[in-house]
Amino acid sequence: MTRYGMAINKTRCIGCQTCVFACKMQNGVPKDLRWNRVVTEGGGVADDAQGEYPNLTRSYLPLACQHCENPACQRVCPTGATYKDELGRVEIDYDKCIGCRMCMAACPYNVRSFNWDEPVHVPDFAYGDANVEGRVRGVAEKCTLCKERTDQGEEPRCVQCCPMDARIFGDLDDPDSEVSKVIRARGGRVLLEEQGTRPQVYYFE
Repeated sequence: MTRYGMAINKTRCIGCQTCVFACKMQNGVPKDLRWNRVVTEGGGVADDAQGEYPNLTRSYLPLACQHCENPACQRVCPTGATYKDELGRVEIDYDKCIGCRMCMAACPYNVRSFNWDEPVHVPDFAYGDANVEGRVRGVAEKCTLCKERTDQGEEPRCVQCCPMDARIFGDLDDPDSEVSKVIRARGGRVLLEEQGTRPQVYYFE
């Protein structure tokens, strides 16, 4: 069995947004939508600081689909458009998505996007991996763990492009994989554990 997941080193994240735009380019994510975000913790605006001068700190939280073992989005989807695949990824069948947005309401991590309008790309062509399925107006979309890349044994683009090597990707069911080892050694934690969704994305410092 293979169960893909990720561990993110929050201490290494510098908020550079490289992962955000690498994701957009890989997956042809339209203007005004993001599958991947980097949130500034404790602040009211991007790149805000905590504390009082001169004792200031700043920390970042990279945030995308958590690819949960028990995904709330899948449980509420009335058409079966959201599903878990054989490698543990939470995916969306766009042909089955009716745009009801129940998945967005159910997701405790607020990591799904919705195409309210016809997708607009800047520059004005459909950039991205040619193998990535396009999306149309009226469907939900989100991080796929770069399915087209990981199906070929490659890392997700956000992992590959992170200049600080803050992300580690691999098989959570393999105790000897790098991602499993770092979660054990560094005490990897999941977001909103009390929700019972059992995320497959871990964070450590």
